[in-house]
Amino acid sequence: MKLVVFGASGRMGIELVRQGVAAGHEVTAVVREGSTVQLPTPAGTVGGAGEQVTADVMDPQAIASVVEGCDAVLSVLGPPGNGPSTVLTDGAQSVLRAMGETGVRRFLVVSVAGIHSKGDGPVTKYVVKPILQRILREPFADARRMEQLVRASELDWTIVCPPKLTTGAAKGTIRSNTDGTVRGGFTITRADVAAYLLSAIDNAAVIRKTVVIAN
Repeated sequence: MKLVVFGASGRMGIELVRQGVAAGHEVTAVVREGSTVQLPTPAGTVGGAGEQVTADVMDPQAIASVVEGCDAVLSVLGPPGNGPSTVLTDGAQSVLRAMGETGVRRFLVVSVAGIHSKGDGPVTKYVVKPILQRILREPFADARRMEQLVRASELDWTIVCPPKLTTGAAKGTIRSNTDGTVRGGFTITRADVAAYLLSAIDNAAVIRKTVVIAN
């Protein structure tokens, strides 16, 4: 498949591009001015290919030509810190507009599990989550706005919500829930998030669904 990845220069994006190319996909890694991605070498792939494109994700006109003709768009943009931010919302709005103009329908976007509480145990619901809500108030607000925007679109979207991200090799065990949180799921490796995103592209069961995942 032809995939376009936004946020490709971040740690999650780098892993997603690497796995996508290794799985045989044609991956376009979109990065902002001044950023680069170390694309996998042909010897390390099974037929995939990687290409880097510099474009401003906040400019729908600039990215329309990038997404045109692709099979799926994946956004792993992240806020720059814990302060006020509209990166997720503005990025999603721009991507949705570009996809609407070019007729591309499949969109997968990473959000955060912390803004969801259905199914949480009492300790998580009444102790852990309230603390996170205070510390990460601004990024969480941005994520909520972004999710509302994506859900309101007519695209074939999937919102993927991981908990705290960790480094290291994929554990290979990914729990998921489309009707609430993952009980006891407090962390997940970036490698496992990337693997889940790629597996979800052609999974009809998660189209127009919000999925919480965890190790």
